[in-house]
Amino acid sequence: MTARFICRTTAGKSAKSRMATVGAIAVAGALLLTGCGDQTKSKDEGSGKVSNAPLADKLPKDIQDAGVIKVGSDIAYPPVEFKDKSGKTVGIDPDLGDALGKQLGVEFQFDNGTFDTLLGGLRSKRYDLAMSAMTDTKNRQEGVDEETGKKIGTGVDFVDYFTAGVSIYTKKGDDQSIKTWADLCGKKIVVQRGTVSHDLAKAESKKCKSGKKIAIESFDNDQQAQTRLRSGGADAGSSDFPVAAYAVKTSGGGKDFELVGEQVEAAPYGIAISKKNTELRDAIKAALDAIIKNGEYDKIIAKWGVEDGAVKEAQINGGK
Repeated sequence: MTARFICRTTAGKSAKSRMATVGAIAVAGALLLTGCGDQTKSKDEGSGKVSNAPLADKLPKDIQDAGVIKVGSDIAYPPVEFKDKSGKTVGIDPDLGDALGKQLGVEFQFDNGTFDTLLGGLRSKRYDLAMSAMTDTKNRQEGVDEETGKKIGTGVDFVDYFTAGVSIYTKKGDDQSIKTWADLCGKKIVVQRGTVSHDLAKAESKKCKSGKKIAIESFDNDQQAQTRLRSGGADAGSSDFPVAAYAVKTSGGGKDFELVGEQVEAAPYGIAISKKNTELRDAIKAALDAIIKNGEYDKIIAKWGVEDGAVKEAQINGGK
């Protein structure tokens, strides 16, 4: 999921980080209490058939007939995608999915899965696309394992829709002088498995002196990592900036965590689509450009307080 604001994998290290307003994210969280509809379903879709939506004819025929786009997503990554108190799927990605669905005349159906299994689900055709604060990288485009550098699959295409970076957070009032990734040598960090934070922790640990490596504990989702840190089982945690900032503002009423250091690894989030499905890829790009042009995209981004990560146009495979 990192800058899951937003990046869930290693990105270019020279990219300038973008900072979103932490306070705005807290306000966005409060919006959940006023009630959002179940964003897993398009409000205009009821018959299971493509409507007279402006871009419906750009979709592959099988999706037009089904009236549904199956979306693989790790729905445990607030504020990007998560369950609210009533159990409904809400967040940045579901809201964008709803807006894209209106352009295409289909329902975006979000199906929950652990983050590190989403691309496998895409390859096996369990999903039509994956949308889960996934960082667009060359390795993912080419199907190369981030750690080993070995080819493990066919790779995917991305339609980039947001920009985000990675942050470190600690228990509030106990930052242990951690300001940079180098300061984590000899300490323990908790992360979500398969994310850019996980990749960074492994890369930084290799730079540490012998006997002072970073102890890394990874989890299926970010909330489990937060629980471990909250209980005193680690020195720090890391996740995409918007996710880390949201946790800092909401966990324990803002009393559990604090951000340390600056956001790093700014990179694009992308909607992942099979390289064999260029028709769907191009339809998604057209729909994203349409909601950027008509202002719906900006409204959604502003609702969640993440304006600094907004893009001006959709891009295919912009990750480095």
